[in-house]
Amino acid sequence: MAARKEKRAARSLGKNGDSARQELDTKLREVLQSRANANSLFDILEYLESENKDDVLAAIRTCAKLFEALLEKGELYIGNLPAEDEALPDSLSAEDKYKIWMRHRYNSCVSCLGEQLHTASSQELALCMLMKFIQLEGRFPLESAIWKDGYRFPRHLLKLVIDGLLQEEKDCSAVILRFQEFLEYDDIRYYTMSVVIERIAQVYQNNKETLPSIFLNNVFGLLSSINMPQDDKLSNFLVAQKEKVDEWKPAKLMEHKKIFERVWMGFLKHKLSVSLYKKVLLILHESILPHMTKPTLMIDFLTVAYDVGGAISLLALNGLFILIHQHNLEYPDFYKKLYSLLDPSVFHVKYRARFFHLANLFLSSTHLPVYLVAAFAKRLSRLSLTAPPQCLIMIIPFICNLIRRHPACRPLIHRPSAEADLASDPFIMEEKDPAKSCALESSLWELEALQNHYYPNVLRAANVISRALSTQESDISELLELSAYELFEKEMKKKFNTVPLEFEPVEGLLGKKHDITAEHFSLL
Repeated sequence: MAARKEKRAARSLGKNGDSARQELDTKLREVLQSRANANSLFDILEYLESENKDDVLAAIRTCAKLFEALLEKGELYIGNLPAEDEALPDSLSAEDKYKIWMRHRYNSCVSCLGEQLHTASSQELALCMLMKFIQLEGRFPLESAIWKDGYRFPRHLLKLVIDGLLQEEKDCSAVILRFQEFLEYDDIRYYTMSVVIERIAQVYQNNKETLPSIFLNNVFGLLSSINMPQDDKLSNFLVAQKEKVDEWKPAKLMEHKKIFERVWMGFLKHKLSVSLYKKVLLILHESILPHMTKPTLMIDFLTVAYDVGGAISLLALNGLFILIHQHNLEYPDFYKKLYSLLDPSVFHVKYRARFFHLANLFLSSTHLPVYLVAAFAKRLSRLSLTAPPQCLIMIIPFICNLIRRHPACRPLIHRPSAEADLASDPFIMEEKDPAKSCALESSLWELEALQNHYYPNVLRAANVISRALSTQESDISELLELSAYELFEKEMKKKFNTVPLEFEPVEGLLGKKHDITAEHFSLL
């Protein structure tokens, strides 16, 4: 082995890329032409461990061509492979011994490709070659044992790939992105989720019940790349099956949903970082819940996230909305928690549009108690005193819509006694329970204060309460994502007529212009 390493090092230093490729091509032809040249395979495999990047890439391509040809010819041993250091029985023919030896060389090549998944310069090509071998082993199985479902899938090769993608100390987002195209195959998608479950359990056990943050990010990157199928009949397979396809688990949509549910539940039960928590919640309502057989299993995860507070609570609203409206989830303190999320920071988070869209949906029911709607309207009105203009343009119509839906809240804008002493406002801003906030005894004087706002559009929006409210609600969908930059650009595009800068023309510093001129010349 030491001699081989010295030989490989000498090649790395003494040959350029062209000469290495030429030698690899020569060795490839020798091995394929005659079994007598089988030992040339060692020279090819040595290049897989070269220190030269180009040599490694060339060797990977050569190995792919070589073993594809050998698999098609049936040159590899089929069945339970004896250990390489195990003495072979005399009953075996020379043909079988050769095939056993060649099968060991194939396994060595596969192991080297698995190691190349840890090297940035060659991991993409190594991934593609391993996936090619999965396809070839599906066509030319190397295992004689027949599974109980009658199908063979080279799961050991896929496990080697997944182990390379889900590393514990290295970000693998680039190679995971490359692997995403293979997830379009139904069988690869199904077995990938199955192997990920095993990988998470393995790392969890090896790290004494804690998972590294880099590993969790890699797992999320892989799982979030999975696009679940919509059709009941699946037929897009990398490993083609000749018969009884309908009885194969990867060919059943329900089996995909079951394994999809298992892998996500196994992932989410571990402690996630705040940033990863947010990433999961961002895709939960669109990419996870619709593809689960039992979405109600996410109740505990979402309720805990909703109680965390801040941006995480805002993001949990999407998932809770689906469970409440589609799966009859009962959350006794839901509106109380939603009310507590209304604070000055809600106008400055990047999830503002999502939050107010969902809040509008949750408050759209006409069966809500009046005190609750009044509390939301009053709290938003109070927060509007310090809100930026782009938010005020959306908040004021939002409040007016609440009053339109619930006419019993109209006293909030028609209470003359409220103008006497604003300091005696009975509303308790610090109260977290909307039932105890005394909002119905107060008024929306804050909106009247906004009628003196410096921005004309806010002023016009606030003037609505001075007139009779129409019965038709205002559409706020286009206002949810309005930004300060857009407001500025809109104002800059406006064209104004030329106006005088002074009411009276300039007449000089001390009097009329000709008097100043005469005095000036007299001094001269």
